[in-house]
Amino acid sequence: MGTSPLKSAREAIRHWYIPLIFGILLLIVGIDVLATPVAAYLTLSWLFSLSFLVTGILQVAFSIANRDRIHSWGWLLAGGILYILIGLLLLSQPQISIVTLPFIVGFYILFQSVNALGWAYDLKHMGVARWGNVALLGVLGIIFSFILLWNPVFAGLSLAIWTGFAFVFAGVAAILLSFQLKRLGA
Repeated sequence: MGTSPLKSAREAIRHWYIPLIFGILLLIVGIDVLATPVAAYLTLSWLFSLSFLVTGILQVAFSIANRDRIHSWGWLLAGGILYILIGLLLLSQPQISIVTLPFIVGFYILFQSVNALGWAYDLKHMGVARWGNVALLGVLGIIFSFILLWNPVFAGLSLAIWTGFAFVFAGVAAILLSFQLKRLGA
């Protein structure tokens, strides 16, 4: 005889405290980021520099592996190489990353958004019905990137603060989830 869905759910939530621990950690990180935005900004600049390098390596590998399947694989390869070069430069010269982080984020979002439009075009030609959703997100990303590039001082000041709020909200959500799971398992 099979297990009922309710019994399976109750068995799965035996460790309801794990989201609680995770939520508390997220909340602590969020409060720390909000309390020390300059240190958080420095950490963000390092992480963004590292993300360029990792993104570039993964994008180069992906483009080469799919060169026979994707029409725009050359653009993906070129973008990956560019990401690698920028990542290496920013990691070797951290002061550049600190000063240019708002521009880096703005141009990164712009490039990824234009890339999303290319993906939407490929999806349309592959017959995927919801290709327009990818195109819409690409257009929204382009608009957002222009806002960041237009006002880099605003972007620089707000990056750390928005990151802190994101951690706080994610932490609160995980804590609330854990208590809901505890109630369900009771």
